[in-house]
Amino acid sequence: MTSLPRCGAGPSRGPSPRPRLPVRSHPGHSRPGARSAPARRGRGGGARGGVGRAGQGRAGRPRGGRNGAKRGGRRATAPSGAERDGPGAGGAAGRAIAGSAGPRWRRREAGSGGALGPAMHFSIPETETRAGDGGAAAYVAYNIHVNGVLHCRVRYSQLLGLHEQLRKEYGANVVPAFPPKKIFTLTPAEVEQRREQLEKYMQAVRQDPTLGGSETFNSFLRKAQQETQQIPTEEVVLEVLLSNRQKVKVTILTSDQTEDVLEAVASKLDLPDDLVGYFSLFLVRETKDGAFSFVRKLQDFELPYVSVTSLHNPEFQIILRKSYWDSAYDDDVMEHRVGLNLLYAQTVSDIEHGWILVNKEQHRQLKSLQEKVSKKEFIRLAQTLKYYGYLKFDPCVTDFPEKGCHVVVSAGNNELNFQVRLPNEQIKEGSFKVTRMRCWRVTSSVPMSNGPSGGSPGKSEVKLELAFEYLMSKDRLQWVTITSPQAIMLSICLQSMVDELMVKKSGGSIRKMFRRRVNGALRRSDSQQAVKSPPLLDSPDASREPMAKLSSKLTSVSLRGISHSSSANDVGANDFHGNYAFEGIGDEDL
Repeated sequence: MTSLPRCGAGPSRGPSPRPRLPVRSHPGHSRPGARSAPARRGRGGGARGGVGRAGQGRAGRPRGGRNGAKRGGRRATAPSGAERDGPGAGGAAGRAIAGSAGPRWRRREAGSGGALGPAMHFSIPETETRAGDGGAAAYVAYNIHVNGVLHCRVRYSQLLGLHEQLRKEYGANVVPAFPPKKIFTLTPAEVEQRREQLEKYMQAVRQDPTLGGSETFNSFLRKAQQETQQIPTEEVVLEVLLSNRQKVKVTILTSDQTEDVLEAVASKLDLPDDLVGYFSLFLVRETKDGAFSFVRKLQDFELPYVSVTSLHNPEFQIILRKSYWDSAYDDDVMEHRVGLNLLYAQTVSDIEHGWILVNKEQHRQLKSLQEKVSKKEFIRLAQTLKYYGYLKFDPCVTDFPEKGCHVVVSAGNNELNFQVRLPNEQIKEGSFKVTRMRCWRVTSSVPMSNGPSGGSPGKSEVKLELAFEYLMSKDRLQWVTITSPQAIMLSICLQSMVDELMVKKSGGSIRKMFRRRVNGALRRSDSQQAVKSPPLLDSPDASREPMAKLSSKLTSVSLRGISHSSSANDVGANDFHGNYAFEGIGDEDL
């Protein structure tokens, strides 16, 4: 096995040092100062969403709008004279793509990356003509997809009502222009034009940190989601999984938002108030081998019960997992019994599923610590292992270093790690540091039809791509594209890494108490549930040994002769948002 071109430091065996952020380099290293928890926001506004928006507020964040990150903030630019491989400014993201032997596909911008808080990727890929209630005239419904999934169906009048409410609260100079009313019935061409205009409007609203994070906007999406799925407001029992597959049953309302459900789970587990922000809820899909495939992080615009039940598939479940990337914050979590048990269960699970690489000697040491019930020492040893804290994605396809390569992508340590199988069956590995991604975006391709859309994640009729522009060398930028049903989750990971880095670089704190909404404290469940300790580790999987050994013997190879990306040539330059953690560095740093 040989290495990919060295696109950044590969995964380290343990936490790597970061500027102005002391990090544990070995179990005995003490870390000065208290660490800060990811912030969350209550219903009224402010910081929210785990790592994604913690501690940033409005200052220093680019505002969205028709010109993306150019509006209200400096767009990150390429180094002077930099050569750009792959997609340029030509082409339109919304043009139809005709297949040679299959259905016609429409390629849509699903969203962009930048320092805008939790990633929410909006598109309106289709419309439907629906019969009115009680014999009323038929109307056109616009299907809003959020993060690659059908979220709701709304009428033009509903979106107009949202627009007027936003104008009332924030002023006409802040809210983007809305498509005008029409006196006569729209022709098919006019419906298509309005669909495109409404899609751009929704994207512009979300990209504005004030509008996109407002309770007005998020409550509109939650209500529309509930109405679309026709789920009445009632009390239900929702199962949330822990990493060890333990089920936590909480009683909630079907109309409870993500924050409400997280609060209920924390109360059930007796997790301290100031540790709640370290964890998030994720929508996952159980795979054939019993592992979990991460679909997306649940966010404040959706109702978790509606999101999971509307998929009508028992393979989809909600899981609780830590939401930060820097393992230095593990110390804060381990200060409390419940936090320690949750982190311990997650670490054991990641080792069992091969997300963390362990050789036989390391496995023996870990098992010995388990037998002694030394959970903190177990985690500290795991922190020194390769891929600790990484999120591993399902096998997918990339165009790097050449088209059609099968790849396993892992996200962690402020990078995307690639393990690529080339067409000649040769395996290469390399990493892309998030600080060298100038920008990225997610695009989706959906069939050009007016039929209903189920919107289940991972369906073959929805194609998702994540493309990022990477600084390969001092004067060379190149596009790298990943085609994967998990492209949205990949983008969310990149976004949260950038936001966490930006908070640290600005000297801000990402430990903020979870906003109290009931007498200044979380609502506590009448009955608590303990986190069960996972069983002892199984014997190490022999099939993983060769990968671990080969990975430790990688050498750097030249970047010359790498094929150019061309899978996203229809992407326009103005559709991108700059990465504010982007660093224009020289060849000596590669």
